[in-house]
Amino acid sequence: MEEAAIGKNNICSTVAIRYRFVYENVGGGEPELQFSSHPLIKLQVEVPKDENKEELLPENVEYEDDVAYLRSLDPKEWKSQDHYKVLGIPNLRYKATDEIIKNAYRKKVLKHHPDKRKALGEEIKPDDDYFTCITMAYETLGNVNRRRAYDSVDPQFDNDLPCNSDIKKDFFKTFTHYFELNSRWSEKPNVPKLGDVNSSREDVEKFYSFWYDFKSWREYSYEDEEDKDKCQDRDERRYVDKLNKADRLRKKKEEMSRIRQLVDLAYSNDPRIAKFKQDDKDRKLAAKRAKQNAVQAKKEEEERILREAQLAKEQAEAAERAKIEAKRQEREAQKKALKKERKTLRDICKSNNYYTEDAEENLSRMTAIEGICERLSLKELEDLNKNLKNNGKSAFLKAIKENEAFLQKERLEILNATKKSNTGNNTPVVVMVAPDWNEDNIQLLVKAVNLFPAGTNQRWDVVANFINQHGTFSENSNKFNAKMVLSKAKDLQNTDFSKNNLKEVANKQAFDNFKKDKKNVLNIGESDISKKLEEDNRKSATNGEVKIWTTNEQQLLEQALKTYPASTPERWDRIAECLPDRSKKECMKRYKDLVETVKAKKAAQAAINK
Repeated sequence: MEEAAIGKNNICSTVAIRYRFVYENVGGGEPELQFSSHPLIKLQVEVPKDENKEELLPENVEYEDDVAYLRSLDPKEWKSQDHYKVLGIPNLRYKATDEIIKNAYRKKVLKHHPDKRKALGEEIKPDDDYFTCITMAYETLGNVNRRRAYDSVDPQFDNDLPCNSDIKKDFFKTFTHYFELNSRWSEKPNVPKLGDVNSSREDVEKFYSFWYDFKSWREYSYEDEEDKDKCQDRDERRYVDKLNKADRLRKKKEEMSRIRQLVDLAYSNDPRIAKFKQDDKDRKLAAKRAKQNAVQAKKEEEERILREAQLAKEQAEAAERAKIEAKRQEREAQKKALKKERKTLRDICKSNNYYTEDAEENLSRMTAIEGICERLSLKELEDLNKNLKNNGKSAFLKAIKENEAFLQKERLEILNATKKSNTGNNTPVVVMVAPDWNEDNIQLLVKAVNLFPAGTNQRWDVVANFINQHGTFSENSNKFNAKMVLSKAKDLQNTDFSKNNLKEVANKQAFDNFKKDKKNVLNIGESDISKKLEEDNRKSATNGEVKIWTTNEQQLLEQALKTYPASTPERWDRIAECLPDRSKKECMKRYKDLVETVKAKKAAQAAINK
């Protein structure tokens, strides 16, 4: 225990500072400084004791006495001398306790004090008094702060880093030595050991974490180039103190850089770290592969489900197509069978000459046969054909009567239904019946088929409109549609006129009509014709009337324009033939008017867009 009073120039001169330094070797390192509190600012430096290490006793230490070395010392250069070697304990160095240092100093005083040497008859020169070096060594090592400063720059301390050959030879032995050597500077006690190849990962990480966060108490005040106690005034002392602090900070940074290089070198060459990194890499790779496998498995499962759904869909579609195909084939088979039975019925009627010489009755029977073919089912047609083969013409006449009775019954049912729906209404009921294929309508059909050849746009609608426009119909009959016209054209195409005189009668009737028309024309005098033309021209010129184009005429003109393109020879003659009530000139004029109308519309639209 020592007490020191603060000088009178200090503001805290009335405060006593008590301090106690306790040195302990912790794991072979330098003692730790710890401070304790006191009502009167106490300073206590304590280092925990290492219970596993035996404390050196003064009586167990061998003290060296190298007289030649002592005589070689220069008292003026005492600061650069090895103080431990001067006191005779060069091997203990920082491990030496205060008692050992005091005991070593006593031994040196008893033997090398100038009075002792003079008593032995030795002549002492003023410039060769090495005892001053012994005194300065004890003053340095016997004071805690000075010894700490000297130990920090101990010339015997190895500041080098291990070489690659030693690392490759024995990593653990090499770095254990260097880390234990540098552990003496640690501010924290219980410095962790490097361990061996079997050390756990936790211990290895704890070791490197400690050294990467290493706190060193090593300081370099002993190497200050300027002594501020020799300064003459306060400003000079401040300047010198500033220079010394800057130099200490530089050396401290170099020391921490050296420690960091040592730790980095150990970390990069540690086989355990390499193993841990490889384990981490393998674990990450395994996790990545597991994740990829999971993603791949999920993708394969989704693809499997998609394939199964697609397969099920394809199977369902195939089954549906097969079902539709079976129905289609069944319909085709029924259609073929029905067509066959219809042909059989027509052939039986033709081959057995069930038609008569009368053209009208013959046409009526043919129409009845066609109605029977359209009305009866396959089974009924088969039964009818068998009956015709067995019973002959009587069965044929009976079938015609039954067909007429059926048609009459159907007309009555329609009439009754119409009457019921219009009960209480005074509006007269008009019953529309199917159009009749008389001689005039058949001739118009033949003419229209020749007039509008195959390839005409909507050919059968055009033919139906042509027949409806120029044909003869009863008062309550409907108009022909494309389906009726097509069916009749097929019937006429399949009919064998060689076995009956229908064609001959039709040609004869057409010749009689031609003669009749010619006779009527001849009965009209030339004067009457000229008068009629003059009258028509005069009326047209006076009234300025123009015959209006009907919807049917417009449709026939458009269809004729499509049927006969501009490259057709005598195009407008062909077009005029399609419109019996219009001349070539009227058709050309109507076309020009339409073109002008379209151009005017386009010009107006372009003007609006601008």
